[in-house]
Amino acid sequence: MDGYFASRLHHQLRQHVRNFAESEVRPLIPAMEAARSVHRGLSALIARQGWLGATISRDYGGMGVGHLGKTIIIEELSRVSGAMGAMVQASQLGAAKIVHFGSDDQKKTWLPAIAAGECLPTIAVTEAESGGHVLGMSATAVRDGDDYVLNGRKVYVGNSHIGDLHGVVVRTGPGSKGLTAFLVEADRPGVRAVDEKPTMGLHGFSFGELVFEDCRVPAVNRLGDEGDGLAVAYSSSVLYGRANLTAVSLGLHRAVLEETTRFCEERHRYGKPLHELPSVKLKLGQMQSRLMTARLAAYHAVHLLDAGQPCDAELMNAKLVNVESTLDSARNAMEIHAAAGLCTDRPIERYLRDAHHIFAPAGTSDIQLLRLAEVALGTAKGQWSERLADAVRMEPAL
Repeated sequence: MDGYFASRLHHQLRQHVRNFAESEVRPLIPAMEAARSVHRGLSALIARQGWLGATISRDYGGMGVGHLGKTIIIEELSRVSGAMGAMVQASQLGAAKIVHFGSDDQKKTWLPAIAAGECLPTIAVTEAESGGHVLGMSATAVRDGDDYVLNGRKVYVGNSHIGDLHGVVVRTGPGSKGLTAFLVEADRPGVRAVDEKPTMGLHGFSFGELVFEDCRVPAVNRLGDEGDGLAVAYSSSVLYGRANLTAVSLGLHRAVLEETTRFCEERHRYGKPLHELPSVKLKLGQMQSRLMTARLAAYHAVHLLDAGQPCDAELMNAKLVNVESTLDSARNAMEIHAAAGLCTDRPIERYLRDAHHIFAPAGTSDIQLLRLAEVALGTAKGQWSERLADAVRMEPAL
């Protein structure tokens, strides 16, 4: 939010990321679309900008710009490339588990490396059979002396094929107290990434499958205590996942509107620009209204998060509003472009494909609505934004 919450630092950050995205990311989009696989070089270049450390304290070499700064970074990258916005959001999601649950030694070891772009972290929770039902996971870790032995498979892991450090939640016992999280180096014996599968969109970003086969992990790599795995998974999803994916949607939404208005100015019908047609102008007005509302929801939520205020509902709503409004505007844009929108010489079809990828992670729209109904009914459970307020509260930026 340029007017209400952003500081001079945030304005400078936005311009810096925007310039980088235009000069370094946009020229590589055709190659990423053609290859339809992870772009390692660009991912590494973005990581070296220090943006993965947006919410990491300056004490550990991070930027310390909070969730507001993180949102700006992801939004500006996603405006040019949803894939690279997704890469950064997934990495920051991976950093969250160490910020909130890491030991002093784990923080000293990994956070400076993440902040410097020398380590790409991931979080691996979802399994093919259980999907979003976290308690239904079957991957296991069994204690063996000073180690744990991990076995199982994780799917839809952001940065699966370029990640250096996987945050893996597995089962160490029965029930909700039987989940535990571990930091697992990607080059550790017993870890492998399954070959990438072609996907609908986000070309240049990897979100694939990891396999753990008798992977021996030292007990010192455990995040928190045995039984903390559910908290690691849920807090990362609620506090980071929803906010991060909101930012990706917001960037895509801006791109959709900018491209469509440009198209309407270039194309003429009946001797006038396309936007002079009432039906087209109404759609542009709808898109503009949706974008303004979505931005308010997004930045209001992360402003509360940085202030250490209860905001689980605001984060749910921000993800819901941004995902749905981006998809609606992308469909309107395709209608305005008509047959021209089907051709890949214009990016509008890419934006629509990429937007669909943001729907399911961190809860589909139905999940957000169910949780928001619990808020309305007064039956919502405790808020993660309250439990971890001290860890997310930021000092005001200048």
